[in-house]
Amino acid sequence: MRTKRILLLAAAALYLPFAGAAFKCVDEKGITHIGDTPPDKCATVPMFEIKANGSVIRKIEPTPSPEQAKTLAVEQERKREADKRDAEQKRKDAALLSTYSNEREFDVVLERTISPIRSRMKGAHERIAAIDARQKKIEEEMEFYKAGKSKMSKKADEAPPTLVAEQERLFFEKQSLVNGIASQEKEIVQLEERFGADKKRWVRIRGGGTVGDAPATATTAADTKPAKKPGGY
Repeated sequence: MRTKRILLLAAAALYLPFAGAAFKCVDEKGITHIGDTPPDKCATVPMFEIKANGSVIRKIEPTPSPEQAKTLAVEQERKREADKRDAEQKRKDAALLSTYSNEREFDVVLERTISPIRSRMKGAHERIAAIDARQKKIEEEMEFYKAGKSKMSKKADEAPPTLVAEQERLFFEKQSLVNGIASQEKEIVQLEERFGADKKRWVRIRGGGTVGDAPATATTAADTKPAKKPGGY
């Protein structure tokens, strides 16, 4: 029984190591408050739990107000986003360094990436030329029907519905091709800007810059895969 009592007292001592500890803080007016229990004036300022000899046991942060809690949450979210961007930037920089060994490789990969786009544009231009030639023939046929008149009604003959439908289909096909070419031209400009920015970034890092020390483009050249070979036109 005596041994058991000693063990219980020892266990209790572990949970009460700071008997006689006090709480201390300095309020907004610079007044110091000390008490065996947390003073009311310490509710809005940092408070310290101290031993009898004045040494600090721990620091207790004040409970934030709803407004402070909201501000703190916004700051924490902003920090998380900043840390996420920094980590992503470091990943992209590491990808640049591992993908390219010299500046010329950027130009080689850029040309390989743009080449299929230019091929599709060339095919689109050739198709537009064929559409223009066919539309010219259709217009000539339309004029033929307009010039011809029925002996009974003396009115211009109507063009076959299939010819009218083809004319309309070719119009919309050409418009789609023109829009596609404009989009591909924009894509090429964006690729050139992206690879150019990444080449400058690569040179900066290789010249002594720190990986992840500054933001770069949203997508690095190292993340860009060469476009697939064109199909269709």
